[in-house]
Amino acid sequence: MKEVFTKQAPEAIGPYSQGIKVNNVFYSSGQIPLTTSGEIVSGGVEEQTHQVFQNLQAVLAEAGSSLNHVIKATVFIKDMEEFPVINEVYGSYFQEHQPARSCVEVARLPKDVKVEIEVIALLAS
Repeated sequence: MKEVFTKQAPEAIGPYSQGIKVNNVFYSSGQIPLTTSGEIVSGGVEEQTHQVFQNLQAVLAEAGSSLNHVIKATVFIKDMEEFPVINEVYGSYFQEHQPARSCVEVARLPKDVKVEIEVIALLAS
């Protein structure tokens, strides 16, 4: 088991890592729309979702993987009414390769953001 850390994504805001590699699988922590300096990205749910994907791409790259190797994604959203926007942004990152996914509306997310996504991915060979 090996922790993953990159300065290209925000540092963990609690007692956890950005992700863990176990054998040939990477498990990301949930990524929220924070910049590398730890600030919430400005804008609405569309901008927040793009920032989440930038963070996911950074931790995946550090782990030796990519969005093309994601096998499962879990999306947590604050308001299911915003699902169509989040889904459109999500789809722009997963066009040909479409991993399994769960989407859950939650009462509250860290720092009151609108979206959080975690992924499980295979490590690139």
